[in-house]
Amino acid sequence: MACFIVPLVQAIGTSIYRKCHEKSIADPASNTFKHHLPALEKMLWGGSVMLIVDHIINGELTWRFPFFTALGETGGASILLREMLTVGVPMSLVLTGVWMIYALVKRKSSQVSV
Repeated sequence: MACFIVPLVQAIGTSIYRKCHEKSIADPASNTFKHHLPALEKMLWGGSVMLIVDHIINGELTWRFPFFTALGETGGASILLREMLTVGVPMSLVLTGVWMIYALVKRKSSQVSV
């Protein structure tokens, strides 16, 4: 129910970093991972939005306070934190790993065609 918070925070941080370093990221000769940062940003934002919609459809998120249905229960905050640590963090790590593989494959394919 709160697993989307970790990738959402990572998406916000990635967007801020990209906006602050836009000139160095645009240079294709720059670091492989920096050059493909917009792809990570799109993956994180897209995944976070899809998870939010999924949680709204399943009734885990509501439009009224406390927004998370688990917070209405006793010990709900610990449930949210546990879900963020056991689901959200691994999900963000896997997504970042997939993006790193994507960046390396793109670099290899551009070196072969040159």
